[in-house]
Amino acid sequence: MPCSSCLLLLLLLLLSFPGGFPLESQEDDDLPLLMPQLPAGTPAWSVPGCPANCTCPVDETVDCGGLDLHVFPSNLSKSIQHLSLQNNRLYELPYNELSRLAHLRTLNLHNNHITSEVTPAACPEDGRIYSSVSCFKGLPDEAFESLQALQYIYLANNQLSEAPQFLPSTLRIVDMAANCLTRIYQLTFGHKPGLRSVYLHNNQLSNVGLPFDAFNGSDAISTLILSSNLLTYMPQNLPLAIVRLHLQNNRISRIPKGALSKQWRLRELYLQNNNLTNEGLDLSTFSKLKSLEYLDLSNNNLTEVPSGLPPNIVILHLGRNRLSTLPPERLSRARGLQYLLLQSNTLTASGVHPDAFARLRSLHTLHLYNNQLESVPPGLPRRVRSLMLLHNKITNIGPDDFAATYALAELNLSYNRLYSARIHRLAFRKLRRLENIDISGNQLTLLPAGLPPSLQILNLQKNQLNSLSPELLANLTMLKELHLAHNRLRISSISPGTWQELQGLKLLDLSYNELSYIPPDLPESLEYLYLQYNRITVVTAEAFLTVPNICVITLRSNRLLAANVSAEAFTDLKRLEVVDTTGNPEPISIPLPQTSRWVQPQAGT
Repeated sequence: MPCSSCLLLLLLLLLSFPGGFPLESQEDDDLPLLMPQLPAGTPAWSVPGCPANCTCPVDETVDCGGLDLHVFPSNLSKSIQHLSLQNNRLYELPYNELSRLAHLRTLNLHNNHITSEVTPAACPEDGRIYSSVSCFKGLPDEAFESLQALQYIYLANNQLSEAPQFLPSTLRIVDMAANCLTRIYQLTFGHKPGLRSVYLHNNQLSNVGLPFDAFNGSDAISTLILSSNLLTYMPQNLPLAIVRLHLQNNRISRIPKGALSKQWRLRELYLQNNNLTNEGLDLSTFSKLKSLEYLDLSNNNLTEVPSGLPPNIVILHLGRNRLSTLPPERLSRARGLQYLLLQSNTLTASGVHPDAFARLRSLHTLHLYNNQLESVPPGLPRRVRSLMLLHNKITNIGPDDFAATYALAELNLSYNRLYSARIHRLAFRKLRRLENIDISGNQLTLLPAGLPPSLQILNLQKNQLNSLSPELLANLTMLKELHLAHNRLRISSISPGTWQELQGLKLLDLSYNELSYIPPDLPESLEYLYLQYNRITVVTAEAFLTVPNICVITLRSNRLLAANVSAEAFTDLKRLEVVDTTGNPEPISIPLPQTSRWVQPQAGT
């Protein structure tokens, strides 16, 4: 292909999809990579014979996209290679016009009103006229018969109910997504040795409409997108070279035996949002998929982890199923697993076998949130770095629950049933790499003891904290964010020297507490201070004396009167950008540096 042709083809494709291609309609190794280079000063419409209002940057390319066309352009040059008609109102493709374009390589008809061919018996009763004929023909079966150079055809977002019975054997990409397709024929996609990508998502295809030999002779297909259709079981006789297979959002309840026995190149398999059960899977359904890296089985009806998982799988998504147990043998083969997502099942701690994760030496992300865990499950992966246990029923943390997870960097225990007395003082002693811990939404009255010095983010909002002492924050010199909103803190319950250890703190959230004035002796490193929805009645001149680097202060919805807010409190805060005093009993306005922004209520608010 000449360089100018490659360049122009990409331009047409990009014009077809505002903001870029839809995620499922991208093929990284099939699309041209360059843009057209035109002589300086050449108008895009300067090529002789260009149809009215269309753009023809070179003589082999015609772009008539977005012109509200109702009729296929006539008298197109026989030599054109790239024709773009996307975003119009075309209802039919006239065979006599299309058959002349024997050199056409790209045909873009995305987002029109093209339907499948209508026979005379099915003509509209009102006798409407379409393109000088008395019956609307839509897309004739022979429409593409003469286009023996065609490589890229885009028919997405039309009204096709049946796929064309014949497409040229030269095709590389076919996009028929977002139509009303109920039927595919043998030669629609079959016997096309160069075909790489087929996009059929968002149609109405059932297994009856997808013949067994639909892809025979098209052994190079690597991307097949059949998501959001009406399939009830996985299609058989799939292309051997397939790499990406998307079948999510169907009604699939079973995968026939041997359906995936020869697809050893398959890397991505999407089966989420179907009706799969363990009875609908064979013992060796996935065992032959030696290249499989991503398997999504979420939102199905599985009660057990499928057997025969391939060893090279990297991401396994089993969330939103009905799993109640994790036996040791089901996950043991997947030794390359790095991400295991088990959220929104019915797992209990007693249902997780101590050896369930024993051989998963590469696993670093484990999601167990929104289950029925009453305690931390045993035998957690030793190298796990991100552990999500939120929204369970965990009531206590023992001294050895995290003793083996030395690599843990992120731990989320929020929205469980934890009390301060039930978190052992040595629970976190081994977590020397922990950076982020979230224990919000529990019943804590005190900060947990023994938090590791490596901690950078501590989230304790929506608890019942009623006191802060320096001992429990000691050695947290790397802490950058401390979230304490929605608790019961008062000034009298914050011991002197509480903040002195927090030498790196940047953000302190004390909103929705019971503070009556600004806490004293805040750390010098502080940049963001949130104090909204407290009971603060006064801001003294010394209120922010220890935080010269503060950028944002929120004092919204307190009990401040203008007379009780000292303007001197903000005078030396050179980096201050935002002060929010809205929602107080009366408007408050204090002059600030020109670079700052004072957020205040309007008079009468």
